[in-house]
Amino acid sequence: MSVRGIRGAITVEVNEEQPILQATAEMLNLIVSANQVSPEDIASVFVTVTGDLDATFPARAIRAMAGWELVPLMCALEVPVKGSLAMCIRLMVLVNTDKSQQEIEHVYLGGAKALRPDLSKA
Repeated sequence: MSVRGIRGAITVEVNEEQPILQATAEMLNLIVSANQVSPEDIASVFVTVTGDLDATFPARAIRAMAGWELVPLMCALEVPVKGSLAMCIRLMVLVNTDKSQQEIEHVYLGGAKALRPDLSKA
């Protein structure tokens, strides 16, 4: 069994608590569904936000999900590169799995599809 990273990103329209929490939960639920993993499989989740999102900690959405209470979570600010995508939440989900790198399905939603069009589903 290997530890694999599953990437995800999503944008929100406003810097408000509920949209940030809803977007985070939506993205994580899609990652879990697409990769057929459960919280027991997760080693940790690293969450970053762009500097314009400071209304809440996105990890609060994950912590509120059933079964995720013991999964280690950490939030940080994304590197503030000029001209980079704004209003963006990113996840790096580290999962214990037998899947190969090629079998991992990354999830890019909303404006974040522009980050990795090669990995974004149409």
